[in-house]
Amino acid sequence: MSANAILNDPDFRRPGTGGGLLGVFRHRYLLSLLLKKGVATRYHGSALGWVWSYIRPAAQFLMYFLVVGVIMGGRQDITLFPIYLFTGIVAVNLFSEVLRNTTSAIIDNKALVKKIYLPRALFPVAAVGVGLVHFLPQAILLLVVSLVFGWTVGWIQIAAFLGGVALILTFSLGLGLFFGAINVAYRDAKNFVDLILMFATWASPVLYSWTMVKKHAPDWLYHLYMSNPMTAAVELFHTAFWVPIAPADPRPSDLVMHLLIAAAVALGTLLIGQLTFKKLEGSFAQNL
Repeated sequence: MSANAILNDPDFRRPGTGGGLLGVFRHRYLLSLLLKKGVATRYHGSALGWVWSYIRPAAQFLMYFLVVGVIMGGRQDITLFPIYLFTGIVAVNLFSEVLRNTTSAIIDNKALVKKIYLPRALFPVAAVGVGLVHFLPQAILLLVVSLVFGWTVGWIQIAAFLGGVALILTFSLGLGLFFGAINVAYRDAKNFVDLILMFATWASPVLYSWTMVKKHAPDWLYHLYMSNPMTAAVELFHTAFWVPIAPADPRPSDLVMHLLIAAAVALGTLLIGQLTFKKLEGSFAQNL
């Protein structure tokens, strides 16, 4: 068979390329191994281990509550500000965890990428799974605290929570695939991700209410802000945990419209990330 015939064979593909995100799930065993490896090595050599999964969000909450809630008086404008604040922190932490993990997934596994043929998309998808595992302690802590304040479960709450998680995972995986692929050749990508994470908490209604943006920002900026997938996800988390115990506080009248726009933005980001990753994955081993 000639070289051209081999290259034109539909079963031929360059080493290191795969069938995209959907193709990953044909390798479920490898995916589970990478997931277990990521979970096991996260706190390897740490005396406190998984306790850090509780300490970090608790420390964030105390810092923001004292500075924004007490010193700056933010708790006076929002009913049950502690629940409002912690709900937003948990949502943003999931975004930060997944985006950080997926961006560095190829670099962190460079020994495997350079020496063994594996579909490259396995690594960022496994990183999403690791992020979800480490999100669970924070979600459980949020659930317990909400129950103490009188929260009760309902179908709306469950749907809002799952919708928020899905929106965060879609958006962060899309960004992670995009920056993770570029990061292999240009480490500047990680610095861009650090900038995104630095602004994530302030660019969504975690420390303040959306009403402040509507009151002080131009209409176009308000709509842009509300169409941010992270703003939509945080509002879904608020709908799940905070709204049932603080029903008197105002809710955005155009929330559904902005949720749909945010979902479209997240899906568009995932598509761009997937296309970028697929275009560059064949050169990962060479660049590493």
